[in-house]
Amino acid sequence: MTIHKEGYKSILITAIIFAVINLLSFYFISYSTPWLSWLIFILTLGLTLFIVSFFRIPARQMTRNENQMISPCDGKVVVIEEVIDEEYFKGKRLQVSIFMSPANVHVNRNPISGEVVYNQYHKGKYLVAWNPKSSTENERHSVVIKYPKGEVLVKQIAGALAKRIINYLQVGQKVEQNAELGFIKFGSRVDLLLPVGTKINVQLGQAVKGGVDVIATV
Repeated sequence: MTIHKEGYKSILITAIIFAVINLLSFYFISYSTPWLSWLIFILTLGLTLFIVSFFRIPARQMTRNENQMISPCDGKVVVIEEVIDEEYFKGKRLQVSIFMSPANVHVNRNPISGEVVYNQYHKGKYLVAWNPKSSTENERHSVVIKYPKGEVLVKQIAGALAKRIINYLQVGQKVEQNAELGFIKFGSRVDLLLPVGTKINVQLGQAVKGGVDVIATV
């Protein structure tokens, strides 16, 4: 397991806060109320370990297949339905949405190899990520990857806790399946908008791993 580069600053700040709080606690509290000092230590240690865990990148065997759409993130499938896309395709698409809890790995990956033909950031709200309106009303970043058989729109969506969406792609860039697309800090969701009729390989409520599980056959 390694730590994602987006976590270096957050982990450093958390470690400094942990050290300062516990130095003050043990200096001013430990003598008169040792149990409270130990409680503060345990709680702040737990928070620090959670922050470190949030930015983890576990070692795993990636799935690579040009005829398959691989999960762009870890999480749970919460939507599989036909929708009308008003942003790019201007028509019907098959949407698959994956909800990422704060406990999930938060690296976002390219679901397929191809060329980036669209990249757009949208300001918006911070509705809970499982709210159906979050796909169109929340802060989000959309990219479209063109592959030999079509195009897929990948939408990074902020949630109630996610306050920063990071996207690494640029229009005209050639991307490889499972390479990093971006990162969302502190929980959210990712939508895939696929051609209608695409064979879906997952079910509602299914837990998926980014770069490993097959979302659809294209």
